[in-house]
Amino acid sequence: MNNQKNVATRSYNETKVDDDVFVLTFHNETTDSQQVTREIGSNFIQFHFSIKGSSTFNFNEGRYSLEVLEENSLLLYNPQRELPIDLEVKPNSWLITVLISIKKFHGLFSQEADYITFLSDDNRDKKYYKDGKISPSMAIVLNQLIHFNLNQSIKHIYFKGKTLELLSLYFNRNEEADIEQCPFLVDETNVIKIRRAKDIIISRMAEPPSLQELSDEIGLSLKKLKEGFKQIYGDTVFSFLLDYKMEVARKLLESGDHNVNEVGLKVGYSTSSHFIAAFKKKYGTTPKKYLQSLG
Repeated sequence: MNNQKNVATRSYNETKVDDDVFVLTFHNETTDSQQVTREIGSNFIQFHFSIKGSSTFNFNEGRYSLEVLEENSLLLYNPQRELPIDLEVKPNSWLITVLISIKKFHGLFSQEADYITFLSDDNRDKKYYKDGKISPSMAIVLNQLIHFNLNQSIKHIYFKGKTLELLSLYFNRNEEADIEQCPFLVDETNVIKIRRAKDIIISRMAEPPSLQELSDEIGLSLKKLKEGFKQIYGDTVFSFLLDYKMEVARKLLESGDHNVNEVGLKVGYSTSSHFIAAFKKKYGTTPKKYLQSLG
């Protein structure tokens, strides 16, 4: 099952990656909160990761609530009762949820039951709750899931691999990044610099700095900027920016407040022909035809 609903700058996407394993992504870039509900059986463990902003989980028909702040995670498991998702995704917030049945989870971690508390025989029928910080290595995987932009035909296998990677990092005993694979992660401040680079190019998308200027501004070498950005966001700096600009352009067109030339200028194209060509390459249609398709 792979259901997707998009309204302006909100999206909720659910992907079944294996038997009894689901990945839910919540992406709310609006100024309003997004309400999401979903039934979940009592045999499922819930992992919630707040990548950006914050989200509030409501329980017992709203009588109890729990907020998960940016860069924090929440694990929930209660075999005695169902814990349906009743979620408020706050404005400008991203959240990823992994749902996995206890049977499937046991199959993955059966040899690690001694150190994963709720897998022990004494605790397997007890409810379990854990909150914690998202490590830099987990943040990379989460951002790769949020920013998935590869061919849809490989989405299933990509999400499955990333879900297993995420769970292994979550239960990693020392939580140290693979320094040989990701040298820039040795210092967590470098991850913050990469995120700042992303914020800079978005805020100046019409006239973005060069890679060297961006490198100088965030205080990171050009090599580490390129490697780090690709690790966290799954794409090069300017390929990521192009996708972002095209998404902004699409939403501006949908608003009905701007013509094609105005939208092109707003996202940094001095000539409408260049904007039209970029839009068509991204969406397979021209801005004008896209507007006509909206009725």
